[in-house]
Amino acid sequence: MVHRGCLGPVRRRVELLLTVPGISTGAAEVIRAEIDADIARFPTAGDLASWAGGCPGNHESASEQPTGKTRHGDPWFKTALGQAAVSAARTKDTCLAARYRCLAACRGKKRALVGLEHSSLVAVWHMLSRDSDYTDLGGSYFLQFDPDRAARAAVRKLHQLGYQVTLTPARRQPSSDPPESSWSMSWLPSWTAKRVP
Repeated sequence: MVHRGCLGPVRRRVELLLTVPGISTGAAEVIRAEIDADIARFPTAGDLASWAGGCPGNHESASEQPTGKTRHGDPWFKTALGQAAVSAARTKDTCLAARYRCLAACRGKKRALVGLEHSSLVAVWHMLSRDSDYTDLGGSYFLQFDPDRAARAAVRKLHQLGYQVTLTPARRQPSSDPPESSWSMSWLPSWTAKRVP
């Protein structure tokens, strides 16, 4: 017979896993069961990802690195992670969905899903080792690294649709908040588009 006090930490871990976009109740229970109660056996997030088979292989021959294959890992765990990655890729305005779109554009959809599995595992390790909820960074998180590139890509797409685009930088409005706490998207340029006949 299981004492009811023993289920508290297990229930808390499942609740933490449910805060990650894409992880369902069934996937959270499988992930919790496969990782086991002790996350401390994985010293780093990379160790957890490697154990689960979410890292690419590292094979080098004659100073050439062919495409690395992931290791097999536990089939139940990999299935739950794969389903969570597909669900996370379909979410709206989340960091994981933005990561999927970035990876799929340059590496392909299947490799992007493996990358999303790895990102989810890293988040799971941090959450379980710190006993904290998942904090989503938002769908525009990756735009802040290179906003000019994002603007060029948007202009290029509009040109392909037959629009003429003019970009003008937005002027910064003086903020009433102290400078250290005010962060806004005011650096994004404003633009106008006209359809070319």
